[in-house]
Amino acid sequence: MSAARALAAAPPPVVEGEFPFTQSDFSRIAALLYEQAGITLSDSKSTLVYSRLAKRVRTLGLPSFAAYCDLVSQPEEADERGRMLNALTTNLTRFYREPHHFDHLREQVLEPIAAKVRAGGRLRIWSAGCSSGQEPYSIALTILSVIPEAAELDVKVLATDIDSNMIAQGQAGLYSDELVEPIPAALRTRWLERDPGDRTRWRMSAAARTLVAFKELNLMKPWPIKGRFQAIFCRNVVIYFDEPTQEKIWSRFQPLLEADGRLYIGHSERLSGAGAEYVSDGLTTYRPAVQRIAS
Repeated sequence: MSAARALAAAPPPVVEGEFPFTQSDFSRIAALLYEQAGITLSDSKSTLVYSRLAKRVRTLGLPSFAAYCDLVSQPEEADERGRMLNALTTNLTRFYREPHHFDHLREQVLEPIAAKVRAGGRLRIWSAGCSSGQEPYSIALTILSVIPEAAELDVKVLATDIDSNMIAQGQAGLYSDELVEPIPAALRTRWLERDPGDRTRWRMSAAARTLVAFKELNLMKPWPIKGRFQAIFCRNVVIYFDEPTQEKIWSRFQPLLEADGRLYIGHSERLSGAGAEYVSDGLTTYRPAVQRIAS
């Protein structure tokens, strides 16, 4: 076959760019992302996929996205699949996002049990899909506003995310002036400090960092979690999953909540088929249905 005929027979690209990227390539990447992380990609995301993965194709010295698909599909390429997941997951977050949840956490969860925690009781909260740490640190600051000595007590915020880069950022606890702006001034003054190496950044205090344990976790895989939580935050995470996957996630959370625990979800999310396992406790806030806990 002549070069001209071979070119004419080649599948048309879905995105024009440095590397050939066809609908077949996109479908293979979308299928792998769904298999690995439960995330659904519509065809409208083809440009996003190209822009986020072209750097990996270039770095690896590959001639095309087809070659990249072949590589990440190999069982021994778990590290590259991890890099692909990191590149394709969305990490939009900010301190005190949806602030009504933190008001509810303080008033309905923390204040009623503060005396018990001070007397040695256990307090556990999970930030599932913690991104770069703003959500779990917002939770930690809310705890400290009610129980200033929390870092010395049996109190812990579990912060998990599929993206190892986000976990590393959260562990560092460093944020710019712009990013910490939503933190109330009184809390910022007491529980954050200027980074001595860069005065344009703030560092979470030792107390806040002590409260938060960052762990890499894929919500689609087994959860090595023991014990129950007084609250689980999973907000603006499952919007990237299809409905059966969403229902599975909500159902897996339910037995991990204390009888009076709360589940906080994103403003655009719904409990879908798992709704019978929860009862409403406020705006996008739920507690376990009594009959499920008692079973």
